[in-house]
Amino acid sequence: MNNFSYQNTTQIHFGQGQISAITNSIPKDKKILVTYGGGSIKSNGVYDQVVAALKDHTWDEFSGIEPNPQFDTLMKAVEKIRAEGFDYLLAVGGGSVVDGTKFIAAAVGFEGDTWDILAKGADVNSALPLGCILTLPATGSETNIGAVVTRGKEKLAFMNPLVRPQFAVLDPQTTLSLSERQTSNGVVDAYVHVMEQYLTYPVNAKIQDRFAEGILLTLIEEGPKLIDNLQDIEARTNVMWAATQALSGLIGVGVPQDWATHMIGHELTGNFGVDHGRSLTIVLPAVMNVCREEKKAKLLQYAERIWNITEGSEDERIDIAIEKTKQFFSQMKTPVSLGEIDLTQTDVDTAIASLEAHGMTKLGEHGSIDIARSRKVLEVAL
Repeated sequence: MNNFSYQNTTQIHFGQGQISAITNSIPKDKKILVTYGGGSIKSNGVYDQVVAALKDHTWDEFSGIEPNPQFDTLMKAVEKIRAEGFDYLLAVGGGSVVDGTKFIAAAVGFEGDTWDILAKGADVNSALPLGCILTLPATGSETNIGAVVTRGKEKLAFMNPLVRPQFAVLDPQTTLSLSERQTSNGVVDAYVHVMEQYLTYPVNAKIQDRFAEGILLTLIEEGPKLIDNLQDIEARTNVMWAATQALSGLIGVGVPQDWATHMIGHELTGNFGVDHGRSLTIVLPAVMNVCREEKKAKLLQYAERIWNITEGSEDERIDIAIEKTKQFFSQMKTPVSLGEIDLTQTDVDTAIASLEAHGMTKLGEHGSIDIARSRKVLEVAL
């Protein structure tokens, strides 16, 4: 196991009715800006619970944060905060709202071109405090230090400990209004988050491996239950906690990480508007196939511990594990090939050109996925 330093300071309020906990989680002297997306929180009862919890606070709201939050939209919130003096942020929504609010928190006090935070990795030395109420489990953004923001066709990430939420409310009831597509995207997003940290090479990190495998098995068990019954509150409860733990940082400490699937997937989202979760289910099986040699030991471990595959040659076991993974994604009603979303070789060329333009030329845990191998990944995914 590699050396690491680990700290996660986010307080989690988990369970039904926990939105009321924000009353005491945010100091009464703070001026709060509540951020959210398209307004679904006003039809599912979440907004009313927020209003009740903040009745003794001073607050206003900013709506319209998109899936794959747009830089220009977020900057409107930054301008509002600078003009009106808000000093606390409360994100209410899914990972995109939380990610967008993290960027807002970092951008308010930033001197210079705020796009540099994403495009150039500019130092962020201050950020507004924030909390969140999660309504779509998927990204794990509610307890980590990362965020992804989109500007045109560019989808870029930044990480900074100053934007880790001070608290997160995880009430499974808030997810009951999610559509089948939103639900399935969330499950597979969490699944691939785990795989990016797990499916690399062994470093004798037994706790991280077993935790990761537990999350994968939970998602395999609980995810399809939601396809059968979107109102299964027990399944939603387990999926919500699994998604948080998938990217809270714990399973990633002391181990190598990949993230090639995400980087390649971002180009599918940026160029063609593919849902983030669906981009991942297309790319991951192809990455597993193209990178089977360097990932062999962990692929075989994955095959045995997740899919109970113990017979056949090494290549046969790996092939079956990849096929089982694709079957799970299909069961979750997400695509496993570019053809399923009507993308062709020409679109592969576009994605590769964009990947190269963004400097994504040394991906994977070894930095060995160059542009040629990324092209191979996408061609395998056709």
